[in-house]
Amino acid sequence: MADLLKLGVLISGNGSNLQSIIDHIEKGSLQAVIKIIISNNPDAYGLSRAKKHGIPFVVLKNGNFKNKEDFDAELVRILKDNGVELVILAGFMRIISPDFIKAFSGKIMNIHPALLPSFPGLHGQRQAVEYGVKFSGCTVHFVNEGVDTGPIIIQSAVPVLDDDTEDTLAARILKEEHRIYPQAIQLFADGKLEIKGRKVRIKN
Repeated sequence: MADLLKLGVLISGNGSNLQSIIDHIEKGSLQAVIKIIISNNPDAYGLSRAKKHGIPFVVLKNGNFKNKEDFDAELVRILKDNGVELVILAGFMRIISPDFIKAFSGKIMNIHPALLPSFPGLHGQRQAVEYGVKFSGCTVHFVNEGVDTGPIIIQSAVPVLDDDTEDTLAARILKEEHRIYPQAIQLFADGKLEIKGRKVRIKN
């Protein structure tokens, strides 16, 4: 059997995408292993998920570092020490530094609750409802130095209903997030993703 892809997962909150990744690994539909979970929030519910599944985790409090560069240098050190091959952002509420991105160039994935390039940044679901679009969804992309501007791997669309609120739309999008994020990670594990400029080519 091929070696399992070694993941490092960064979280700040509930960790529902983390749970989806764990579930896919445990049922054998994702050939990966989570080597380390890192949270910048000691109260993140995602840490309870880590404990429940026996996955190692580290808490790095924002306030314990002089600046963003020092924080990210420690992040990189922990990830490298754990042999991480792909970094997964799963609700990590920090903008990461250029040095971090260089250290894992082409090896950092994020999921965003909108059809990028529409509605980047915070509250993508609220932006979609307020704008009046008829479809929204979610996007898995590689991370670059912009905010939600990296090359797109997979997207999934959902309808926006006339009576949708931010919360009802978010719930519909979240189901798709849980479906496509593990898919994108498996494509990476299979060596099927090739970045060409702005585009991600899925081989075969």
